[in-house]
Amino acid sequence: MTMKLIILDRDGVINQDSDAYIKSPDEWLPIPGSLEAIAKLNHAGYTVAVATNQSGLSRGYFDLKTLSAMHRKMEDLLSEHGGQIDALFYCPHGPKDGCDCRKPNPGMLHEIGERFQANLKKVFFIGDTISDMKAAAAAGVKPVLVRTGKGIKTELLLDKNNFAHVPVHNDLLSAVEDILNSSAEVYV
Repeated sequence: MTMKLIILDRDGVINQDSDAYIKSPDEWLPIPGSLEAIAKLNHAGYTVAVATNQSGLSRGYFDLKTLSAMHRKMEDLLSEHGGQIDALFYCPHGPKDGCDCRKPNPGMLHEIGERFQANLKKVFFIGDTISDMKAAAAAGVKPVLVRTGKGIKTELLLDKNNFAHVPVHNDLLSAVEDILNSSAEVYV
């Protein structure tokens, strides 16, 4: 039996995004339908991991304690919907730090694949930015774009970046419903 693993970006996919960064639990607000979507994945037997750039740490906008509080809020709200995140990976680095974990680099996605001993070719990564799409391509996972967060702007860049084949959905719930309706074909 192949593990059914799905990887999600956080800001703009699960919760509202902000160009000023999400800096506190009060600013962490779920996108309507996103928590239900994760619970649906859990109930369908999926392991759910999150891969998120959190350069606000290196920029001094918030500290690890605050990031943990944001994630605790996400987990608490998710549990009210009967869902859970099985692993949460974040990159604390800034864009000029030269790490392999910051998307568009594939480091976090590779780490998640190793943690769960997953064949990344059978894994979806749902994001809202070109860096998410590039990380997915570099890691060999299947990219999916949502129009929430920065997704509407990103959709305009897909062709130019050789991602015309990427499925596009209005939000996480719509993407998840599509994946669940077609999952029988994916894990043959």
